[in-house]
Amino acid sequence: MPSDREAAAPRFSLRGFGFEVLERDGDARAGRMTTAHGEVATPAFMPVGTRAAVKAMAPEELWQLGYRLVLANTYHLALRPGAELIEELGGVGRFMGFDGAVLTDSGGFQAMSLARLNAIDNGGIRFRSHLDGSEFMLTPERTVGIQERIGSDLMMALDECTPYPAERARVAASLELTARWAERCVAARRSPHQALFGIIQGGVYPELRRRSTAQITAMPFDGFAAGGLAVGEPKEQMREMAALSATLLPAEHPRYLMGVGTPEDLVAAVGMGYDLFDCVLPTRNARNGSAFTSDGRLSIKQSVYVRDPRPLEEGCGCRTCQRLSRAYLRHLYISGEILAARALTEHNLYFYARLMAGMQAAIASRTYREFAAATLARLGRRQSAQPE
Repeated sequence: MPSDREAAAPRFSLRGFGFEVLERDGDARAGRMTTAHGEVATPAFMPVGTRAAVKAMAPEELWQLGYRLVLANTYHLALRPGAELIEELGGVGRFMGFDGAVLTDSGGFQAMSLARLNAIDNGGIRFRSHLDGSEFMLTPERTVGIQERIGSDLMMALDECTPYPAERARVAASLELTARWAERCVAARRSPHQALFGIIQGGVYPELRRRSTAQITAMPFDGFAAGGLAVGEPKEQMREMAALSATLLPAEHPRYLMGVGTPEDLVAAVGMGYDLFDCVLPTRNARNGSAFTSDGRLSIKQSVYVRDPRPLEEGCGCRTCQRLSRAYLRHLYISGEILAARALTEHNLYFYARLMAGMQAAIASRTYREFAAATLARLGRRQSAQPE
């Protein structure tokens, strides 16, 4: 008979990819994901490197911050520099000089974000390249083929991400298309060493979320993602649909909540049982002069910081906080210096790495509820207070 711990620690291993839940605290779980390019402790946040580069950060700096998994995008890399070149140069990880694992989004999100440049039918997505206007057809088979050629560790099935708002009939038709494409992605895979994730859709309609989850989890994917959220819907609806999806996804597989990434949302989603996350917020906000701290967001653009000698966050161990003052960072930003983006990005990614490590430790010590409550209380301080 298995022990209680073994019964509560589902394992999954297939085609050189593995996932194991090591600790649980309520629905929150800490685990280990094994890939061809090393292990990833979960829950894990993936910095977004759309074109095989996380903006303003060198690959070794990401590694030093503790990141073992980053995200890149199939559509963008297929257009430039092309799958053939990346394959020739040893795969996307070697190409970008990153020693860890890489997840590639399928290009399905671009069906929504670049809607003015594409047409969608049962065959796939027909893009008009945003680079030169040439036609680029992305089918389920081609999506998988490109990801296999560039050597990503985690591949995403092609899906249609519906915008918000969208009528129920529109969302229902979209999830059926996503299911048909998912079947074709499964049939197209050839690599025995790369994991393939299926994506759940359904918008903000609970019954459609259930239908999509039943369809996608019936297929032999290595992991499952909740998609179509954080696309403009109210936060309450996003969290409601994310929580519903988490209860429907199989426990033995990794669960990925796509595109959700405020610190508050990450704390909530880990409590729901999700393992993987990505979002542009820490890097994009840095380029816009915004820093994440344990007491909430700080806008370095404010004139109140013009003579402030303090670091972005007292006690923070990142290089930015160890050496640079708020006054200097504001000067850099107002002056348009590239160093402002570099310094703020490094701080934000350090903050996110520390947040994920804190959640892992809290789950292991069975104190996640207390950790979450204390973290959320601190994050709300600056928003409810006057600027310092």
